Amino acid sequence: MSEQTFSPSLGRPLRVAVIGSGPSGIYAAEALTKQTAIPVEVDVFDRLPTPYGLVRYGVAPDHLTIKSVTRAFEKVLSDPRVRFLGNVEFGRDLTHEEARGLYDALVYTVGASADRRLGIPGEDLRGSMSATEFVAWYNGHPDAAARELVLNAGGVAVVGVGNVALDVSRILVKTVDELRGSDIAGHALEVLERSAVRDVWVLGRRGAAQAKFTTKELREFGELSAADPVVKPAEVQIDEATEALITDNAVRKNLEVLRDFAVRTPGGKERRIHLRFLVSPVEILDDGSGQVAGLRVERNVLDEAGNAVGTGEYEVLPVQMVLRSVGYKGVALPGVPFDERRGVIPNAEGRVEGRPGEYTAGWIKRGPSGVIGTNKKDAVDTVAGLLADAGAGALPAAAQPGREAVDALLRDRGVDVYTYHDWQVLDAHELAQGEQQGRPRSKVVHKHEMLTHRKG
Repeated sequence: MSEQTFSPSLGRPLRVAVIGSGPSGIYAAEALTKQTAIPVEVDVFDRLPTPYGLVRYGVAPDHLTIKSVTRAFEKVLSDPRVRFLGNVEFGRDLTHEEARGLYDALVYTVGASADRRLGIPGEDLRGSMSATEFVAWYNGHPDAAARELVLNAGGVAVVGVGNVALDVSRILVKTVDELRGSDIAGHALEVLERSAVRDVWVLGRRGAAQAKFTTKELREFGELSAADPVVKPAEVQIDEATEALITDNAVRKNLEVLRDFAVRTPGGKERRIHLRFLVSPVEILDDGSGQVAGLRVERNVLDEAGNAVGTGEYEVLPVQMVLRSVGYKGVALPGVPFDERRGVIPNAEGRVEGRPGEYTAGWIKRGPSGVIGTNKKDAVDTVAGLLADAGAGALPAAAQPGREAVDALLRDRGVDVYTYHDWQVLDAHELAQGEQQGRPRSKVVHKHEMLTHRKG
């Protein structure tokens, strides 16, 4: 690393590497290019050939409106001061030490890709997996696309009451006709067409007032063509004194929807979504061959602090598949400090602790909270700190600044870099294939196939 510090007086742009091309990474690049005080060049790296991270691989495929944010992302990546370098894995194709020699500043925006476990017996049985894996599979993530998944379970338990839990439950009970209007991966559509799923239980260990999902997503369960929502009235009852203390309007609306579901007469549809509260999974049962054969849950009550306390009463749900959706956590990057307990890069207002010139934004900075828009302000705040440091002469200057040095290193290493122009070719191909099928998009899901679609 150079001992010289960066200064605009060096007569060259500030060189910044953004590691991760999801929303936080794109918003960081946007914040860097929107300001005019310091000229910049930004390289946005991703280990996948495709940009946009969770917008492409995490947002529910039937929520296309949310994905329209990519139109704004396209403007950022089309800026000549910004480059997208896909299919480049940080720590392998470009090491931390190499990056420090090539850039004046590094911004880590890799999200939180690992899932939290339940910590109960039977969690590793066949048919038990994280919702993260399931979402990656039906969204066509290259890491999960090759997975052979057969939905021969008649009953599925989804543990968790956030929007991801609602997403996977909704996908499981929607008809193929409903899903054709989404950009769900083709292999998933074929499997879901043959699905045996008839009952899905969505499980929350605390009460309905503590659920984390949003009302809009909850209401969708009342509008499905082939599934009835089922709620136990007793599990959404709250005493008057407690209800009077609820000030969050979103919570009140959720309770209204749930109570409406609770008094509905089921319409006799072929599938059912059971929204359950005050139950904790305690054991996933084995059928004797290593396959899920049921889920034992304990009924809870809430103590004065609002914590779930087991009652010693149990029931067994007749499920053959369990999806856990109880939170995400970050994964350490090679050469970068990491807080294992919190699952984040230790930082102070986005500045990586003990690492001048290194920054972080998004979930890997603060933990998995908020929505896509939340990451914009978060990235803007981090970039503001970076620019202040640059103006104060607090950034160690790159020893080899310039795009040519980066390109030469990756070329010599044999890295098959996938550019933004390459992605535009793949994007156009997916849209054209989708149009032929009467769908909004038909995703290419295997990395080797993606790499064949590129600018000539």
